[in-house]
Amino acid sequence: MPNACIIGLGRSGMAASRLLKREGWDVILSDRGCSEALQQQQQQLEREEITVKLGDRFVLPDQNLPQLIVVSPGVPWDLPVLVEARDRGIETIGEMELAWQHLKHFPWVGITGTNGKTTTTALTAAIFQGAGLDAPACGNIGYAACELALKEEVGAGLPRPEVGTGLSRPEVGTGLPRSFDWVIAEISSYQIESSAQLSPQIGIWTTFTPDHLSRHYTLDNYYNIKASLLERSHQQILNGDDAYLRENATDRFQDAVWTSVSGKEGLPGSRDRGAYLDGEGWVVFAGKRIIPVNLLKMVGAHNRQNLLMAVAAAKLAGIDNDAIAIAIETFPGVPHRLEFICTYAGADFINDSKATNYDAAQVGLASVKTPAILIAGGEAKAGDDTAWLKTIQTQAIKVLLIGEAAPIFAQRLQQIGYETWEVVETMENAVARAAELVELLDAAVVLLSPACASFDQYRSFEHRGEHFRQLCETLAMNNE
Repeated sequence: MPNACIIGLGRSGMAASRLLKREGWDVILSDRGCSEALQQQQQQLEREEITVKLGDRFVLPDQNLPQLIVVSPGVPWDLPVLVEARDRGIETIGEMELAWQHLKHFPWVGITGTNGKTTTTALTAAIFQGAGLDAPACGNIGYAACELALKEEVGAGLPRPEVGTGLSRPEVGTGLPRSFDWVIAEISSYQIESSAQLSPQIGIWTTFTPDHLSRHYTLDNYYNIKASLLERSHQQILNGDDAYLRENATDRFQDAVWTSVSGKEGLPGSRDRGAYLDGEGWVVFAGKRIIPVNLLKMVGAHNRQNLLMAVAAAKLAGIDNDAIAIAIETFPGVPHRLEFICTYAGADFINDSKATNYDAAQVGLASVKTPAILIAGGEAKAGDDTAWLKTIQTQAIKVLLIGEAAPIFAQRLQQIGYETWEVVETMENAVARAAELVELLDAAVVLLSPACASFDQYRSFEHRGEHFRQLCETLAMNNE
C-alpha cells in the first residue's frame, strides 16, 4: 500500500487525508499543535483509520519514505524538510494541487490578489450559481478544495482519472465524478506556490500590494507567485485600477481583459475587450451594457471593481445578462468584510475583520460613513501604512487599539500628530468603550478594521469577527 504524509491538521488537511484514504493510501497526518480542538479532530480521523500525530515536527523517516507529501496552506513551502523531500524526488504538493489533480477535467475560475479576492470569489460564485450552474466556491472560501473532490459520486462509467505527476496510483473502482459545471476557487499565494500545475480556465488578479513578506521575503517573489497562476490560466482578468498591476502586468498579459471603475479611458489594455463603468452607471463588457451598477448593495469603489471582475468572468463563461442581474441584486455581501452587524445609539457597528493588512483596512475605513470610531490592532504585518494613517486622520474621530500591535500603532499615530487614540487591549474592552463614546462623539460608525493578522488573540480573522459580532449583538440586545 502506498503511503502519504499530510502536514497540517486543518480543514484542508482533513479533506486531503480523507481523499487519499478513499483511494487506498496509507495516510499519516502530522501537526505541531495539540489543542483540544485538534485532539477532537484526531479522534475523528483515527476512527476512519487515518493516523494523526499531534505535537509532531515532521521529519523524513530513515526507512519507508513517503511517496507523497501534501502540505496545508499555512505550512511554509521552503521548510527545510520539504526542500529535502523535493531534492530526494518525493512528490510534494499543496492541498489545492491535490484537488486540481482530481478536478482538472472541470473548468476553474481561479481568483487571487492581495485584497478583494474573497468578495470577487463570492460574487462570481453567486452569478454562476444564479445562472443554474453547479459552481461551488472553494479554497479560502466555502469548501476546502479537496472537499469538492470527495464529493465525487460513484456509478457506472469510465475509470476515475489518474491523479498525480508521474507516480503510479492505487487502483480504484470505476465511477463517474459528480459533474460540476465550474469550480470557483479563491487561491492565495501560499496555495499557488505549492500548486505548480494548477491551470484555471479563467484567472482573475484582483489587487497587488505588499503582504506576506515574512513568508515570501521580497515583493518580486510575491508578485511572480501571483503572476504564475495568471500565466497558466487560459483567459485572464486584471484590475486596471491597481497601480502596481497597471505598471508591471500590462505587457506581461497583453491579451487580458482589464477592468476599470473610471470608465473606458481607464483601461490599460484593449478597450474593446475590457469591462468598465460608463458615465450613466452601467457595467459595460466588450462594448455592451450588462447591468446597472446600483444593483450591487455593497459600498465602496473597491466593491464596484470586484463586481466588474466577476461580471467579466461571467461573460467569458457565456452567462446571460438577466442571470447576472438577479444574482447581483440579491447578493447579501461577504461575512467579515464591511459586514453590518447592528445599530446602537445611532451608530452602525461594522465588522471588517478580514482587513488583515494596511491596504485592506484603508479601503474599509474610506468606504464607511463619518465620523467613525475605528478598532484596530492584532498581530502586525510588514507594509506601508502611509495611506491608512492619512485616512485615519480624515475619517476617524477615535481609534481604539487592541492586541500586540497596540503600542506600535499608538507610536505611529503620535508621529503623525493624531492624538485621539486609546489602548484598550481586548475586543471586549473595545466594544464596551465604543458604546460609551458613540453618543459623546456623535459617531456614525464603529468599525472593526484591524490592519493586522489575528493570531495574537484569535484562531483566524473569522474567529475575531465572530467575537466582535457576538459582543455587538449582546450590546444591542441589552439596549432593547
